[in-house]
Amino acid sequence: MSIDTSKVPQFFCRQPKTVELIQAEPLFQSLPNFTPPNDSKDSRCAAYVANGRGFMYTLPEGIQIVDTVTGGLLFKIEIPDIFEFNVSPNGNFITTWSKLTKDNDGNYLKNVNIININLDDQSNPSYKILHSFLNKTQNGWIPQFTADESIVSFFRNPYSLNFFKIAKDIVSTDFTKASYILDLKEFGKIESFQLSPGKVPSVAVFIPAAKGNPAHIKVFSLPNMKNPVSQKQFFKGESCNFKWNSLGTSLLALVSTDVDSTNKSYYGETQLYLLDISGLFVQKINLPNEGPIHETTWSPTSREFAVIYGFMPAVTTFFDSRGNAIHSLPKASRNTILYSPHAKYILVAGFGNLPGDVDILDRQNKFNKVVSFQASNTSVCKWSPDGRFILTATTSPRLRVDNSVKIWYFNGTLVYFKSFNELNSIDWRYQPLTDFPPISVSKADKLDCEQHSSALEYLSKQSKNTTNTVKKGAYRPPHARNSNSGTGTGRSLADLEEQKQNGYLNRSSVVGLIGKPPVGNNAGSESKAAQKNRRKREKKKEEASASPAGSANVASSSSATRGDNKGAPNASNDSLVVGGVFSIEEKKIRNLLKKLRAIEALKVKQENNEHLEDTQVLKIKTEPTVRAELEALGWKEGN
Repeated sequence: MSIDTSKVPQFFCRQPKTVELIQAEPLFQSLPNFTPPNDSKDSRCAAYVANGRGFMYTLPEGIQIVDTVTGGLLFKIEIPDIFEFNVSPNGNFITTWSKLTKDNDGNYLKNVNIININLDDQSNPSYKILHSFLNKTQNGWIPQFTADESIVSFFRNPYSLNFFKIAKDIVSTDFTKASYILDLKEFGKIESFQLSPGKVPSVAVFIPAAKGNPAHIKVFSLPNMKNPVSQKQFFKGESCNFKWNSLGTSLLALVSTDVDSTNKSYYGETQLYLLDISGLFVQKINLPNEGPIHETTWSPTSREFAVIYGFMPAVTTFFDSRGNAIHSLPKASRNTILYSPHAKYILVAGFGNLPGDVDILDRQNKFNKVVSFQASNTSVCKWSPDGRFILTATTSPRLRVDNSVKIWYFNGTLVYFKSFNELNSIDWRYQPLTDFPPISVSKADKLDCEQHSSALEYLSKQSKNTTNTVKKGAYRPPHARNSNSGTGTGRSLADLEEQKQNGYLNRSSVVGLIGKPPVGNNAGSESKAAQKNRRKREKKKEEASASPAGSANVASSSSATRGDNKGAPNASNDSLVVGGVFSIEEKKIRNLLKKLRAIEALKVKQENNEHLEDTQVLKIKTEPTVRAELEALGWKEGN
């Protein structure tokens, strides 16, 4: 059966000195006939263009563009030292920012280029540099295009935006005079702007608060630049991240400040606003839990959006397009949420400094959980264009070890794995949903493709590593190891602890611990204070054995001495001491028990929904390690 490779999902992997194009299921192989760049040259950027028909990557001397089906080189664009580039919505335009250089007279050369690429004519693909201008900073340099790529906009100065209409033949576009200008000098400097998708283009701009003046969000419908169709002003706002829905009818504005005036959050303050292009609906989204907003995202249907917010464990809430809450998930350590391309499945995960737990929810089945799995150390996570697979990757410089890519089926099955010495960026090729058959709900628990051998090998290694983990025994001092005599010198700390509960250590036990036994009943090596304490213990023991009531009183006194910490183990004050000195093992046990009591106290706070710092949450997670160390030292629950 032949496979149409043009409709096979594909992704690229960019490494410091090379790139790879990999065809995903059901092939899972590198793209044939694609020749990667020379290993001696660095590649800073890579991306798909022309709606996935082409792939481009940078080299020190310029840009290479290749065919994503055949792997053959289409053409080169000779622009040296490109540090960053951006691709227009339909991929027919590339904008680049190059390293600043000067001419012989000491004047800066133009370093921003707007380039049109033509891949429609397969026999003669071409490109044309439409416009070049100077931008000294790498912040805010990116020109933006409308969804139909008929208009492009960029800054001429910090107070205004210029809009240029793209000519029908493209190459005759005039950049000497703007088609219309948005001038907001009376309100302040424009910090950021975002053109909308959809058929009716709009632009949202943000002006931060400064010198006692409020911050502004204004939305204008192109080409009307005089009166905003929607606006909001407030006094707390230094930066803003805009997210339009796919129809371009509503906008989420995540406004943040670097400093929290209430001193409750290290991350500053965040507020979320919802605006629409009709101007009839502008509101702040009220979130009941205090803390930062970690993630906001729109559904591909444009009918709802999701927000993850609050101190960890965070809350995930879904809202309709009017800002009404429709569903909330239980609190969990999550900071990432992604809708699948067809909006059927929702991925909710905790990446970054969180463990990497991933939940897949079925949106069409009342948010029921499909599966949970773990993708630890993930720095990039994306749905495949067919909505069946999830790509997770560990990239540099976020993490410089264990760089790899994993492909998961949406039911949590790992189907592909590839490791790298260093992986810098990765992404799927764009493909429309119409290229793929619809997902069959009846086969949701089955794979539509077989697991690749790389996944099976990786899972096998993980299983062996788990199986070969040897459980550590009780700690023994060096002089007590490799002993088969059965005497106290070969006993574990647990044995000595049990013996200690029944009375003072006998001669052989003391030899096993420090090698210097007490001499007779006089215990000549003991200090006077130690002899006095020993006599008191022996007297109490005799009284306890003579009277049942006395035994109960002694037990009660011992319990009171230890103290009662709720939920935490108790440690006896009668210790393995000789001459008034604690053994090394005893000191370790006491310190570990102290940590365990602190962890139990933090768990009580967590159950009462009290705020915990990130370090305190991490401390709670160390409980298994602390208990394992105690067991290794011979301590058991109830000692």
